[in-house]
Amino acid sequence: MLSHSRFALTDEEKAGGLILACRAVPKTDIAVAWLGSDDEAAAAQARTWQGTVVSIDDLTHDIRRVRIRPDRTDALVFFAGQYADIRFGPSPARSYSMANRSGDPELEFHVRRVPGGAASGYVHTILRPGDRIVLEAPRGSSYLRESHCGPILCIAGGSGLAPIKSIVETALAHGMRQAIHVYFGARAERDLYLVEHFETLVRRHANLVFTPVLSEVRATARRTGAVTQAVADDFSDLTGFKVYVAGPPRMVDAAMEIAFGRGLNARDLHADVFFTPQGQPLSGAAG
Repeated sequence: MLSHSRFALTDEEKAGGLILACRAVPKTDIAVAWLGSDDEAAAAQARTWQGTVVSIDDLTHDIRRVRIRPDRTDALVFFAGQYADIRFGPSPARSYSMANRSGDPELEFHVRRVPGGAASGYVHTILRPGDRIVLEAPRGSSYLRESHCGPILCIAGGSGLAPIKSIVETALAHGMRQAIHVYFGARAERDLYLVEHFETLVRRHANLVFTPVLSEVRATARRTGAVTQAVADDFSDLTGFKVYVAGPPRMVDAAMEIAFGRGLNARDLHADVFFTPQGQPLSGAAG
């Protein structure tokens, strides 16, 4: 097993033969069975798509927004929170979460530049509008459960805001009226993005609360410290919630520990942990 959250697989589950398929490397011939729900199985049917980069713009000093229009006239359908494996030019395929709603004519991705990263380096220095790409989507099981009627808590770190943006916009557009709390963690002011967008959504939807949290700044009117500590300070009981988390491993681990310590059922937490290809944590590309 490659590095993974210590909360993702319990000792009892390991003893029962369960694995994390996204972090397991087979050493011999093996047989693997899928034990997910029918809903999750339906969400896992990925297809190969080709498309064109239609726009690129900077969201922060190290995060770029890339919009891609698939060639097919029928829009790529996915569940809010899922991701795509994308190949930009000659760089290796990497996983990035869709930040838009399903059914939109263009797909939106937030790509953080990773030091030494082949794919993110290509996006930030070479990629141009008009370039052709190949992607496989949709992938991932950390997506919005629209049948849930209880409150929702979303925790994002860095460009983990991408899948959270898709989840929140989809929930609001589909008329989900329960309380939706979004916590967005970043290091400093320059690492925040789309704050005005979420503040506009807050003004339009009384059930939405958006809280940016800065971890490396003290003299500010914003919340400071670890984003997970802000959640811990604000919630004493998460029973009946759905919690969606997207970001670097340590943040996800801390969010899980807090959520389960406050009564959250393990089935009600859905996490998208961001790893570099070498397995080192980052707060940029989704995977």
